[in-house]
Amino acid sequence: MRQAQITRNTLETQISVNLNLDGAGKAVLNTGVPFLDHMLDQVARHGMLDLEISAKGDLHIDAHHTVEDIGITLGQAFAQAVGDKKGLRRYGHAYVPLDEALSRVVVDLSGRPGMEFNVKFVRARIGEFDVDLANEFFQGFVNHAMVTLHIDNLSGDNAHHQAETVFKAFGRALRMAIEPDPRAAGMIPSTKGSL
Repeated sequence: MRQAQITRNTLETQISVNLNLDGAGKAVLNTGVPFLDHMLDQVARHGMLDLEISAKGDLHIDAHHTVEDIGITLGQAFAQAVGDKKGLRRYGHAYVPLDEALSRVVVDLSGRPGMEFNVKFVRARIGEFDVDLANEFFQGFVNHAMVTLHIDNLSGDNAHHQAETVFKAFGRALRMAIEPDPRAAGMIPSTKGSL
């Protein structure tokens, strides 16, 4: 079973993540950051992941610690759930449009954290959500999932659409990367023999 349950408690946040990589796209989200809940629901639905996240953070200051720490905790859960990566495709990619917006996400279950985040949001906030926090979420995920992630928003003049295409494409790219490759059953998907 490719599942993980991680709890992370700091002086700034208390976060619990339950993740099932072989789920049905169901999400139960209570992060205290409504727009992030909306985006994580897209990740679960498009990634066909079952995802439960509960978070309490210092939102009286701002959402930075909460959003970043959710990325960290989700990354830890992903690393645990994906295991040794034997027989997986390893690489995943997706292009997702939403009206005028189009984003591309490419992921490599490389065992090395690396991120390129090329999203120029057309405004600084989506409702109460500071768009800079999208980068913080993904950086936290990458650092702890030990993956290489390239995120490119190719077009868009609506910030909500830009963000939604990024998170949907992220879910779909993960879904592809974690799929079993029937031609590589039991093999580590690397010429080095380890990831």
